[in-house]
Amino acid sequence: MRYKFLPSFVKRRGRITQSQEDNLKLLPKYLINSFEDICSEKDNFSRIILEIGFGNGENILSLAKDNPDSLFIGSEVYLAGIGYLIGEIKKLGLLNIRITTGDIRLLIEQIKEPLFDDVLIICPDPWPKARHHKRRLIKKDFLKLVHPIIKDNGELFISTDWENYAESIEEAINLSHGYKSLDKSAYQASDLTKFQKRAAKEGRDIYAFPLQKLIK
Repeated sequence: MRYKFLPSFVKRRGRITQSQEDNLKLLPKYLINSFEDICSEKDNFSRIILEIGFGNGENILSLAKDNPDSLFIGSEVYLAGIGYLIGEIKKLGLLNIRITTGDIRLLIEQIKEPLFDDVLIICPDPWPKARHHKRRLIKKDFLKLVHPIIKDNGELFISTDWENYAESIEEAINLSHGYKSLDKSAYQASDLTKFQKRAAKEGRDIYAFPLQKLIK
């Protein structure tokens, strides 16, 4: 199979519980497949935030609970994480989370206007082996791709718990145009995800890159 983009993830089933399997049957209720799907929802909310790679959904759930007037669109490929998130959405009665699956870059390409107030990418797959670095998501080309879909003065928040990935992210930012670095971010306070907890347990630092989209 030929891909438009070099895959930045390996789509695998992984361990999945029966409850997660059952929850996945409800995925069509929350699914976003296109730019038109987002447009049909956006007038019901004051803000729209995209989280790319939500894992088990800890961060997106916390934000959605605290900001019921905002629409949160979460992108993920791992079925267990998607199933878990749907279960928590049901349990908490949340009405402001939607889910998109597959390569988020394909959806980003469809979007024809600055749509998102903020875009979050928390601890993306680090692809730690040197021969796999080419598969890392955060590169100059990705920063260029995502730039048009963020509203003026909106935030692109990126973090990683791998030092050499942080170095390559910083290099990509320095080669990019249309962003400025922020001193701090509200998203920086998040310590909810399993990846962040694992990093802390293993003694790794979290490197944060809060960026603001510049007005042309």
